[in-house]
Amino acid sequence: MRPYNGRMFKKILVANRGEIALRVIEACREMGIRTVAVFSETDRNSLHVRLADEAYCIGPAPARQSYLNIAALMSTAEIAHAEAIHPGYGFLAEDPHFVEVCEESKVVFVGPRHETMIQSGKKLECKKAVSAAGVPIVPGSGALKTEEELLSEARKLGFPLIFKASAGGGGRGMRVVQNEPELLEKFHAVKREAEAAFGDPTVFLEKYIPVARHVEVQILADMHGHVVHWGERECSIQRRYQKLIEESSAPALTKEMREAIWAAAVKAAEVLGYQNAGTVEFLVDESNFYMIEINARIQVEHPVSEMRVGKNLIQEQIRVAAGEKLGYAQKDIKLKGHAIECRLNAEDPSKNFAPSTGRIEIKSLPGGNGVRFDSHIFSGMDVTPFYDSLLAKLVVHAEDRPMAIAKMGNALKRFQIEGIKTTAPLCYEILQHPNFISGNFNTRFLEKNLPGA
Repeated sequence: MRPYNGRMFKKILVANRGEIALRVIEACREMGIRTVAVFSETDRNSLHVRLADEAYCIGPAPARQSYLNIAALMSTAEIAHAEAIHPGYGFLAEDPHFVEVCEESKVVFVGPRHETMIQSGKKLECKKAVSAAGVPIVPGSGALKTEEELLSEARKLGFPLIFKASAGGGGRGMRVVQNEPELLEKFHAVKREAEAAFGDPTVFLEKYIPVARHVEVQILADMHGHVVHWGERECSIQRRYQKLIEESSAPALTKEMREAIWAAAVKAAEVLGYQNAGTVEFLVDESNFYMIEINARIQVEHPVSEMRVGKNLIQEQIRVAAGEKLGYAQKDIKLKGHAIECRLNAEDPSKNFAPSTGRIEIKSLPGGNGVRFDSHIFSGMDVTPFYDSLLAKLVVHAEDRPMAIAKMGNALKRFQIEGIKTTAPLCYEILQHPNFISGNFNTRFLEKNLPGA
């Protein structure tokens, strides 16, 4: 990431689609920045296309021929005279090669530097760097090349274990191993999966912590050495490592552990020389916490942090990318109230979360005080099988957690669309469950409490 001559951008290309593209466009409009949308042929009538100042088709529906086409994106940036590119999340948001191409083309990438992205994307390198600085990590192996190394490391660590892809993310390239007979089969399977998904077959082992919470910390860093956090988020309500509900603050954390996790996240960002927005992820058991990775991009669930801090994280990203200082210290950030986000996906939970496609007809949408609906849907929109199933992020903010849960329940009831199935009813069921209400849950919530989901 390079500063833009100490002045704000005039035009930014948004290298994404859906609700995150809309968020960036709206954030730019509030800052007086013109926007350039890109779209595939199937997205020609999408909201982000209609609301941007300019829009260009970059290819057919398959993502590899459009939203993942670096040459098409860079050509569009040149034609439109865009000074910066915001990648959103997904697609090329964590592709260090794309960042390097932007830097070589003198187009500012709104995100971390490509060197930092390479280091944070390679989990083994990242773990080594932060561990040396005193940040606790899950005990694990190095890169596993042979079956002999695998057996030696597994016996040393003890079962249960989990395989992880060094270049992995989004839950891919991960397999739990309960005993030695499973080792070899899953070792080769996860290597194949890692190679197919990330182009890198490097895998490693970690001690598997079966009863843990997934807690992450939002950090923000400028180019002048200032790093702050925006509090933590609880992300334990998930299915197959895919998050469904997030909230802030995280219930059941002691004050001491909460502050220690914040400090560890800031330390990790400092060690990596991090710039822009990022998320440091942790596993938390009854008495310990362990950093597992850093996501070098804006997260889907960033609105829960925004609601508590009262700032626009997309706009903060843009300011930092333009070379501005943060302009505030940690003591100036006040975390207020409680926020919850539900991901409303075009999936059918009753059919093992099978993708649901069709034409949307909107009957009712949520609203009201403290309710935020981030979405790109409209009546008559066709949900296609080409992209991520996320339709909307429903976010509420209230004085405390019980009030936030009640408010989210009301908001989910008001979300009524026809034509496709969504995860909204499942989210409502989760929010009414006594173990969710009590805060007594971990990453195995669904399999323990709603095994049919």
